[in-house]
Amino acid sequence: MSYERELVERLLPAVWDPGMVVVENPTAPDPDMPRTKSNPKTANTIYAMLADIRRAWRHAPATLAERQAMLLRYGMGMSKTETGHILGIGRKAASQRLDLGVGRLADYLNGYADTSV
Repeated sequence: MSYERELVERLLPAVWDPGMVVVENPTAPDPDMPRTKSNPKTANTIYAMLADIRRAWRHAPATLAERQAMLLRYGMGMSKTETGHILGIGRKAASQRLDLGVGRLADYLNGYADTSV
């Protein structure tokens, strides 16, 4: 499975509260459409993804500053502006920290982690 940045961002709240995550399949048919059986060998389960994101949070080489920004944004639901204000930086700097942090988690999940941070 490939972890795209958008998926990592949607899964991150589950690091702190498993009940917060909502992962929808954007290509899924409407609920009133007939369903076919899925192949369990190719199906991705939400439980595996949640375990992966928690493992990535513990082990990915993100900096403390990136982790603080991700906690405020995805764990506490703050905007980028609020995140920057709490950290004493601007919105742009907060956005950069978030981008780098989410990127490091995605790279870790996809097997491309750089451990030199």
